[in-house]
Amino acid sequence: MRIDNSTFQRAEEFKYLGTTLTNQNSIPEEIKSRLKSGNARYYSMQNFLSSRLVSKNLKIKIYRTIIMPVVLYGCETWSLTMREERKLMVFENMVLRRTFWI
Repeated sequence: MRIDNSTFQRAEEFKYLGTTLTNQNSIPEEIKSRLKSGNARYYSMQNFLSSRLVSKNLKIKIYRTIIMPVVLYGCETWSLTMREERKLMVFENMVLRRTFWI
């Protein structure tokens, strides 16, 4: 695309404010990226979350304020299929199970 003296290339996908945007509006790719980021956040805090010295209430607060916002960033624009919804539920169940029953 050319506007005045500037040329712009068409991109298949790019990151904008932490969200991966594609020319096909690929929600599965965005969810995959968000789950990967959420997993990284969880594993960076795993020692703290698996500690028996930390109360269950504090672990829940940490999960809700640090891990889930990473996963759900931009979710208000997602149109989910049952498959994507299941992926999100599996992630949530995995984190909660590992956090509270280790």
